[in-house]
Amino acid sequence: MIPIRDHLPTRHFAWVTAALIAVNALAFLTELLWKTGGVLGQAIYTMGVVPYEVTHSFSPQVAISFLTSIFLHGGFMHIGSNMLYLWVFGNNVEDAMGKLQFLVFYLSSGFVATGAQVFAQPNAQVPTIGASGAIAGVLGAYILMFPRSRIDTVLLLGWFIRVVRLPAIIVLGFWFILQLFNGVLSLGLEVAGGVAWFAHIGGFIMGMTTGLLLRKRRRRWL
Repeated sequence: MIPIRDHLPTRHFAWVTAALIAVNALAFLTELLWKTGGVLGQAIYTMGVVPYEVTHSFSPQVAISFLTSIFLHGGFMHIGSNMLYLWVFGNNVEDAMGKLQFLVFYLSSGFVATGAQVFAQPNAQVPTIGASGAIAGVLGAYILMFPRSRIDTVLLLGWFIRVVRLPAIIVLGFWFILQLFNGVLSLGLEVAGGVAWFAHIGGFIMGMTTGLLLRKRRRRWL
């Protein structure tokens, strides 16, 4: 399932969400230049989070990589899918939280997500990069705050392609179950590359916790 838009209006334009997409795009263009110059691999290892370095030789540079890794991506498909999810779901979460709070929440979700991946695979020596952990936080907040929101979703079943409108709780619930399933299968694979499933899980749980707190706060206001 690929979400392409929701039908929940916002009160204000999502400037922070748009800015995050722009920064990610600029960082990816920089990666393409690094690739042309033959230094991309070195940059990814320096600016990405290597779990083994976190658990065995933590340093200020490793700490900084928790931030820089959120803005790096492994290819066009990686950044394209991440930015699609951020645009579809980020605007409403930003609208509900406010711009500054949303930015802090987004970055915090990325840090927690990366920490979850390190905890799950502490000896892995493959760099963890990508915005998906931070975006998973956005998805977790969205499913708690707007569970009945209707999402236009592309269903891909072999050659069958169809756009259907589903509630957010179905679309994002299925997404989270998929992360849990693949996360369990990835346990023990310390050196293999691929998707950082536990970053997605950690970010999503962070987002759900934040979304729950915001819902409770709204009830007190009412």
